[in-house]
Amino acid sequence: MKTTPRVHIAENLSGATEITLAREQAHYLTGVLRLSAGDAVRVFNGRDGEWLAYLATVTKKSVSFRCERLVADAKLPPDIDYVFAPLKHARLDYMVQKATELGARRLRPVITNRTVAERINLERMRANVVEAAEQCNLVHVPEVMEPEKLGYTIANWQPGRSLVYCDETLGAVNPAHDLKSLKTPTAVLVGPEGGFTDEEKQMLKSQDFVIPISLGPRIMRADTAAIAALTLVQAAAGDW
Repeated sequence: MKTTPRVHIAENLSGATEITLAREQAHYLTGVLRLSAGDAVRVFNGRDGEWLAYLATVTKKSVSFRCERLVADAKLPPDIDYVFAPLKHARLDYMVQKATELGARRLRPVITNRTVAERINLERMRANVVEAAEQCNLVHVPEVMEPEKLGYTIANWQPGRSLVYCDETLGAVNPAHDLKSLKTPTAVLVGPEGGFTDEEKQMLKSQDFVIPISLGPRIMRADTAAIAALTLVQAAAGDW
């Protein structure tokens, strides 16, 4: 059975509107997938739901589509932010994709004392978010926010939002007990590969909105910890 391709579109979507595709998307659909006029695609933008559409104009200079009918409403996932110290290259790509698949509403990079990423490529992060949403039938696309210093993020924390902090010093303590009364809005914080400094840990633990949890008896890499922590929080306060 042929699968209808999914494409994320920046423009507003509605019926009876013809929209021209960006060059890269046009090449992917017509040059790589070999679609032609009249073939179906599924389009979404994170705001107007997902639409079944059909290619309308296919030329060497322009490819456009026309929305036929709405097939899924845009529904926000639970209000869970993912706050993280950026990693390098491929591992950051992987972490961003998995956070998207696991239903994070926002991705919030923070700079810690031990953050090793020399440069944060937000456009690459956003491209990975879109790719994960396209491949996993997500209608919502998480927001990728500008990086901030960890101290600034904590000092300007949103009132009423809890922050689940993964603390490797807690040992093998079952996190289910600490999360049993967790509600949204909330956020998950995972630190850099070298962990937080003692000063950062003290700053975090002094905040009444911070909930330290253990991720078990084994030390995890940051991208693995992201998956584990988001899974726990989704099970406790999300839509799982």
